[in-house]
Amino acid sequence: MTKQHHTSTAGGDDQLRRVLGLPALVFFGLVYMVPLTIFTTYGIVTETTGGRTAAAYLVTLAAMLFTAASYGIMVKRYPVAGSAYSYTNIAFGANVGFLAGWSLLLDYLFIPMINYLLIGLFLNIAFPAVPAWVFVLVSIGLVTVLNVIGIRSVAKASNLIVGAQVIFIAVFIALSCKSLGGAAVDWLAPLAGDGSQPGFDPLMAGAAVLCLSFLGFDAVSTLAEETRDARRDVPRAIMLTTLVAGALFTLLAYLSQLAIPGSHFTNTDTAASEVMLQIGGQFLANFFTAAFVAGSLGSALASQAAVSRIIYSMGRDRLLPERLFGTLSPRFGTPVNATLLVSVVSLVALVISLETLASLISFGALVAFSAVNMAVLRTHLLAKGQAKNLLLHGLVPLVGLALTLWLWTSLSSLTLTIGLAWFGLGIAYLLVLTGGLRRTVKVADFSEAG
Repeated sequence: MTKQHHTSTAGGDDQLRRVLGLPALVFFGLVYMVPLTIFTTYGIVTETTGGRTAAAYLVTLAAMLFTAASYGIMVKRYPVAGSAYSYTNIAFGANVGFLAGWSLLLDYLFIPMINYLLIGLFLNIAFPAVPAWVFVLVSIGLVTVLNVIGIRSVAKASNLIVGAQVIFIAVFIALSCKSLGGAAVDWLAPLAGDGSQPGFDPLMAGAAVLCLSFLGFDAVSTLAEETRDARRDVPRAIMLTTLVAGALFTLLAYLSQLAIPGSHFTNTDTAASEVMLQIGGQFLANFFTAAFVAGSLGSALASQAAVSRIIYSMGRDRLLPERLFGTLSPRFGTPVNATLLVSVVSLVALVISLETLASLISFGALVAFSAVNMAVLRTHLLAKGQAKNLLLHGLVPLVGLALTLWLWTSLSSLTLTIGLAWFGLGIAYLLVLTGGLRRTVKVADFSEAG
């Protein structure tokens, strides 16, 4: 039996409960990414790339596999909660670790919010008599209760939601193949595009947006302290989640673009509805709405669980108020205060637009991905006294870093402006915490690091 991991804190002996295995981790990652999330930005990316969404997913998948490998390398040696925050903390110290955690907060705080907003929008279309804000409030309340009760409830709910989406995907693929039967089909069109946006730059711009679809493997790493054999199962789950999701995203995009070639839609935001109506009529459109809403609820469950654990990790390190966020509930063994904070922030979904929310997520993800690749170089390749593998500890993180930086520079100017403003706010808060960098913030004792 794997021994329980004890995390030293200034305030006591709180520890997360190790209850998760490999299947639960993979399901958690898949439900976090939501297999149907491709249809959230499908119209936008298709127009941006000139009908090359499937090709853009292949570019993104290549970049994410290198970065996922870096996450696996780090979690194998350091099976602790906190994801990129903890890894950067270990590699570069508390101050840089804080900035990595701060960047992660940008996308993690907004991912539950965007799911609540999507739930409200889609259910309001299905039930126009009920205002969207009612669905938003109900979903926030439900997700909060499940996350307070404990991670087992999240894992069980994830299994059901992934199962429902697998059924939809099977029906979608079958009807797509049926709709293409007997027609003259250009099988290379989803990769070559329609010529409206030629060149590699539009493809990279679309791939940068699609990075958000792969945040699930990062979320898996936040559950290292709740996994029975974290060193073995978390790296495997990270790679499996990335590969399975990437293959699904590419296949769904490919079939969608075969059904409706080109890059122009009646309404870009609801391009998925046009695809469903073309492939399977009203039946598939209704099935899609139900599966998409269920997936958004599951993603909200998983993403709120992940960000609450990042806040808990930063709280126990006294980078956030320790009494509020650095302790676990004696009854449930979960970070209740951190979970409630995420719920309060998510209320912004009542007043913010979908377009604005989507633009706020990419920046933090790519900063975190870059930080983890650099952490591998620092802790494995450059550290003295450590066994070095030039391919695994050198080439893999270097390629991952280069690709994530390239995607980062492909983001829109609005995203970069907002992201840099958030990053600047984090630097200002760090200066306050450290008295102008005259002292270093105390961090947790990573007792399993070695």
